[in-house]
Amino acid sequence: MYSRPGFATLPAMYELDAVRVSYGGVDALAPTTLSIAQGETVVLLGPSGSGKSTLLRCLIGLSPYDGTLRFDGAEVKDWRPVRRRLGYVIQEGGLFPHLTARGNVTLAAREFGWDKARIDARVRELAELVALDAAQLDRFPAGLSGGQRQRVAMMRALMLGPDVLLLDEPLSALDPVTRLRLAGELRDIFARLGMTVVMVTHSLREARFFGGRAILMRDGRIVQQGDIADLQTQPADDFVAEFLAAEEAL
Repeated sequence: MYSRPGFATLPAMYELDAVRVSYGGVDALAPTTLSIAQGETVVLLGPSGSGKSTLLRCLIGLSPYDGTLRFDGAEVKDWRPVRRRLGYVIQEGGLFPHLTARGNVTLAAREFGWDKARIDARVRELAELVALDAAQLDRFPAGLSGGQRQRVAMMRALMLGPDVLLLDEPLSALDPVTRLRLAGELRDIFARLGMTVVMVTHSLREARFFGGRAILMRDGRIVQQGDIADLQTQPADDFVAEFLAAEEAL
């Protein structure tokens, strides 16, 4: 089991024991054993098709899997109560186009019966956190920029006060200037909230920027994990060295 300084004494938020995802007998995720501590930032890194998004979807119960997955100390048998404790941001935000930004953000809270005063207070709090104003929240997604849509997606993910934030390449569709600005804002949000964060990316630069533990994957398997500096100075095999060198060259 991987141990990271500062997290060795903290309880695990996730524990995976031989978790496997296969389609037609082909492994999208080979049997994987992994522990993620409460408050830890983990970046899933690797080329396309490496299994990183499949692993992330296991953490929210969106991929059927074999093996045992425990959340906050208990094996997950029913994902419905667990999902209330998870925030999920996908590529390009995944906003509902027929709802305003505010409607997207408040949808789950309204479904769970929150009253208007509670919803309005939470929206104001989150809008300040991600730097959106009331006029922007009243627009439909088509009337927002890519960066604004991602901020709305972040508000939606944080609306219910989750313990864990799961992000699947949240910056990949943005232009370089917006990507850099939003990456800085996300890093500040992670530090301010102190929650468990698991992020998928194929970018070594993003992994280094957000810090935490990097998990490098290939063909549905974890090849190596640790600080980016450790992966660079002590690569586990030729693939690790080649992947990191190629990313540095871009």
